Amino acid sequence: MTAPAVVLSLLGAAIAGLISAVITWTSRPLLQRYALARPNARSSHRIPTPQGAGIAVIAATLLVASLWAAWANVAIPPALVAATVLIALVGFADDIMSLPVLLRLVLQAAAVGAVVFTSPENSRIVPALPLVLERGLIVLAGVWFVNLVNFMDGLDLMTVAEVVPVTAALMLLGWLGELSWPAALIATALCGATLGFAPFNRPVAKVFLGDVGSLPIGLLLGWCLLELAWHQQPAAALLLPAYYLVDSTVTLFRRIARREQFWSAHRTHFYQRATDNGFTVPRVIGEVFALNLVLALLAIITVRAGSATITALALLAGAIAIGLVLWRFSRRQTP
Repeated sequence: MTAPAVVLSLLGAAIAGLISAVITWTSRPLLQRYALARPNARSSHRIPTPQGAGIAVIAATLLVASLWAAWANVAIPPALVAATVLIALVGFADDIMSLPVLLRLVLQAAAVGAVVFTSPENSRIVPALPLVLERGLIVLAGVWFVNLVNFMDGLDLMTVAEVVPVTAALMLLGWLGELSWPAALIATALCGATLGFAPFNRPVAKVFLGDVGSLPIGLLLGWCLLELAWHQQPAAALLLPAYYLVDSTVTLFRRIARREQFWSAHRTHFYQRATDNGFTVPRVIGEVFALNLVLALLAIITVRAGSATITALALLAGAIAIGLVLWRFSRRQTP
């Protein structure tokens, strides 16, 4: 990528950040009135806090990415935009009045399915599998990814600590020609929009994303990672969100094994247990952010090296790094 294109990318991210910050700031009084998250036994916050600022992040991302794509003559899939809006509306409704679990899952599956099944048939991860089977598995994985981003959004700045390193790495891969332009534009705009939201969400948070933000962020991020996998970089697509994947998936299976209502709200994710074990919120966020930087570096190395041996070593290193952080989060801190 040329230097002017890099500068343009950074400018696009900055504009998305500014739009996100302005909408977040101006919408806070309205969210305070109609979308207040009151603390309960499963919450990490202690005072009633408005939620729903994800509207700002998603609006800024879609607006900047769409205008940028139109200017650059790049096609962002219409199904992706429509599905993002649908999932955001579902999340907004759930923020205000709790929706039945089955209804949420059906609408999420419809949105993810629309994106996956309208993609070009030559976009494949495992060509040996029948196309319909591969697409069906991707839809299941997509619904899980959308929800796990929501599950992991339970601490001030947690989503920022995840999304910024991942989208920054995707933006860099776009500059290097390793990611499709539409995905690179979405990732760049999402990175900027998330940074614009960050000052309002730092401890103690003045406003939360809400489901209206975390769910569509999961969809957009998942689609960018899918695009990376379709560009024959599945290891990188796995490494980038690996902390979220491991924390949420291990927690899910532990709850199923204990015969708990795994779909209900809880405080048993590793990052939540860390705060119960004496970690401060900034410390948890700092360690997660540092881990995600390591995972992003490993992902970029696998893409640029193009070596099966290096890829295997990077995956092993990523697994060890994640295991170490989860182990630390599980241990009570001594004064």
